[in-house]
Amino acid sequence: MYFHFPKFIRRLMPTMLWRVDSPRSVYLTFDDGPTPRITEQILDILDKYDAKATFFCLGNNAELYPDLVKEIVARGHAIGNHSYNHTRGWLTSTENYMASAYKAGQFLPHTRLFRPPYGRITLSEVHRMRSQGWRVVMWNSISEDYDHRISPPRCARKVIRHLRAGNIIVFHDSVKASKNMLYALPKVLEAIAKKGLKCDIITHEL
Repeated sequence: MYFHFPKFIRRLMPTMLWRVDSPRSVYLTFDDGPTPRITEQILDILDKYDAKATFFCLGNNAELYPDLVKEIVARGHAIGNHSYNHTRGWLTSTENYMASAYKAGQFLPHTRLFRPPYGRITLSEVHRMRSQGWRVVMWNSISEDYDHRISPPRCARKVIRHLRAGNIIVFHDSVKASKNMLYALPKVLEAIAKKGLKCDIITHEL
């Protein structure tokens, strides 16, 4: 289950990116891929709506499916690092946590964006990431598409209800989340278009 961050946590860790100060853009992100037969569907939906996104990939999946990583980049999307094997920051030493990130980086092209699995990262790990030039990317809107207790329409409504410029939105590129995600994603993209917003990639400079 994901941890929902109260405001005081965001104030304690201001160097992490929680949202973007943008008047027109929202930032779709996909965690846990790449995943055969799921990633391709996401890319096709994004193409249909002329939307760009950032994919925070697991290193072990990127190692298994390098062609999918190349396809994500070829279609104009950004890649981020999600550790090698979904490493939990609260249960791992800083050295091992960084080792997992660097191992994942061997299979991910030229990215210094990092999203902590489960959003769990210690201050020590944040400081180490920053000292090594990484940009830690969190979120302020999560679809909870992985939760089978949530119906696909409710998953879509959860994101659309709080849709604002500057939002960093989390979906999941996984089999577990696919039923909710593949239903909700087009609905969210339609809502983004109706609001006159666009979907951009996350960059290190944001």
